[in-house]
Amino acid sequence: MTDYDASSFTLSAQHLSRAYSGTFVVHDVTLQLGRGEILGLLGPNGAGKSTTMHMLTGNLAPNSGRIEICGIDLLDDPKSAKAHLGYLPEIPPLYMDMTVDEFLVFVAQLHRIDKKIIAQAVESCKKRCGLAERGNQLIGILSKGLQQRVGIAQAVIHEPDVIILDEPTVGLDPNQIREMRQLIRTLAQSCSIILSTHILSEVESLCNRVLIMNKGHIVFNQALVQLQQKGVDLETVFTELTQI
Repeated sequence: MTDYDASSFTLSAQHLSRAYSGTFVVHDVTLQLGRGEILGLLGPNGAGKSTTMHMLTGNLAPNSGRIEICGIDLLDDPKSAKAHLGYLPEIPPLYMDMTVDEFLVFVAQLHRIDKKIIAQAVESCKKRCGLAERGNQLIGILSKGLQQRVGIAQAVIHEPDVIILDEPTVGLDPNQIREMRQLIRTLAQSCSIILSTHILSEVESLCNRVLIMNKGHIVFNQALVQLQQKGVDLETVFTELTQI
């Protein structure tokens, strides 16, 4: 793990566990996210990544453990904690019959952004996400890549400190993938990001640190620069640790 003092953590999860019908799918997971860091979350199907993300976003309560977003306990004060959090699930929560502007105004209202600055927030968010010329277009007629950008826009319109992205480049063509990766790099200049993906090259391209889960446990947590210094290939590490 990269060296950060405690005051620089935007997200801290301690000893998270979650069981279904007595079987643990996430067991004793502890992780921290440093300010300005992009953390790659990897693992095979069934490793517990989705359950972990659902707990980190407040969509699922852990059986045990503690989560803080910018020092605010997510379980004790979810409204305040979630104000610092943005989330893009694998299937973006979009209304296809709305225009981009209509949808972002709606999301801004959900986040209780002051009515006086909603228009400004929408314009700023569109510019940030490469949607400046798309405001009057129906979301349903946009390309997959642009819909993903709208999905990110809804996650960042309230300027959160932490963004959690689940498979943000799935289904995109190579040009769209390149554009999405650049957008994520730009977002990381002002917030911390957890990026869940099955694409190892995406983690190597974007992330400062990689965390690998297998069978509900964290089996690897290290800065990518440390792997590079050792001359170790991420694919080799992933294969060795997830075939156990």
